[in-house]
Amino acid sequence: MRKSIIFAVILAFVLGSVGFAFADDSAALEAKEKEVWSKACSAVPAERQLDVAQFKKLYDDVMAGKEKAYLIDTRTHPEFYAFHIPYTDHIHSGHMYTFPKIITDKNAKIVVWCRTKKRQCYVGEKLVEYGYTNVWLYKEGIVGWIKAGHPVCNEFAGIFKVTEYHKHFTEMDKEGKPMYRVREFH
Repeated sequence: MRKSIIFAVILAFVLGSVGFAFADDSAALEAKEKEVWSKACSAVPAERQLDVAQFKKLYDDVMAGKEKAYLIDTRTHPEFYAFHIPYTDHIHSGHMYTFPKIITDKNAKIVVWCRTKKRQCYVGEKLVEYGYTNVWLYKEGIVGWIKAGHPVCNEFAGIFKVTEYHKHFTEMDKEGKPMYRVREFH
C-alpha cells in the first residue's frame, strides 16, 4: 500500500511537471521579446534610423565616393547569397562578434540592415555596446529596398530588379499561419 501511495505521488508530480513544461507562455515571451527589441532599437538614435529614400541617397553617395560608410547586410548567408544590394558588405548577425576585428575604427560610419527590421536593431545595439560611435540602421531592410524598385544582385544573375514581392509559405495551418516549428529563415 505504501509503495502505491509513493508511486501515485511521484506519478502526480511527473504529470504535473510535464503539464507545466507544455504550458503556453507564448504571449508572455512575445511581449518580452518586443520589450527587448524596442530597447535594442533605442540604442541607435532615431535620427540615425534611415528609411528607404534616405538610405538610397546614402548608398548613391557611397557608391559615387562622396561619402565613406560601411553598408552591411546582417542577414544569414543563404539569404545574402540569394540576393543582396549590389556592392554592399555582409556580416551575419550571428557573427556580430567579428565586427571589432574587421572594422577597427570606432568612429567609422556603419549602416546595418536585415530582411525587414529585427536583426539590425540587435546588431546595432551590440555595436554601440562595443564602443562604435557612428552606428546607423536602415530600418526597412532588403524588403523595403525591393518594394521601392531598387536593384539587387547575386553571383549567378548579376544585377536585377524583383518585379513582384510577396510572402510565400507552402505549409499553412487552419489559421493561415506557417506550420514550421523552428527555422532560421523562410
